[in-house]
Amino acid sequence: MHRLLICLLLFALPVAAEVYTYVDEEGNRVFTDRPKPGNAKRLEMAPANGATLPAPIQPPPLYAKPIPREQGYQVLRILVPEPDATVRDGEGNLIVSAVSEPGLRANHSYRLLLDGNPVGEPGRSPVFPLQNLDRGTHQLAVEIIDEQGRMVERTPSQPVHIVRMSLSQKRLARPCKKDDFGVRPECPLKDKPEEDDDIAILPFI
Repeated sequence: MHRLLICLLLFALPVAAEVYTYVDEEGNRVFTDRPKPGNAKRLEMAPANGATLPAPIQPPPLYAKPIPREQGYQVLRILVPEPDATVRDGEGNLIVSAVSEPGLRANHSYRLLLDGNPVGEPGRSPVFPLQNLDRGTHQLAVEIIDEQGRMVERTPSQPVHIVRMSLSQKRLARPCKKDDFGVRPECPLKDKPEEDDDIAILPFI
């Protein structure tokens, strides 16, 4: 118990303080940071561990907010399709268009995000054609980025539901004609009806 109190006392002293020890009138060993005239002896303390923790990893630079008024936008939204729209297209094609106010600035570009991932290269056009989308629900968003690829503005993500007709449904909606076989996917050549090759023979009179 006596040794435990001594250790606690040593840890409680400031790191840079000097430690002295002496024996009092009752024969007890005393540790203190104040020298006592007479039999007090200064203890040599081990140097403190000078190791430092590694610097934290800095995140990539983000666009400073708020950005200057002359570089910002009052409006950025998706015009087409409307939020939660259902698009019926057998090929899974979709046109996305956006609008900003004011118009796109000289050093900025539009970029489309489909399900959180950039689609294509950023550009000056706010119109994005998409092809062969899987049937189901997708999330759309449009953002404006600067010349360093930093986001300036971004629309909220909005859902769009893609419904793709099957080939049989297409044939019901638009029956195959003679010239459609081998041209339209839902009208394969194997389904083309055979032509009547019988030639009528007119009797000689």
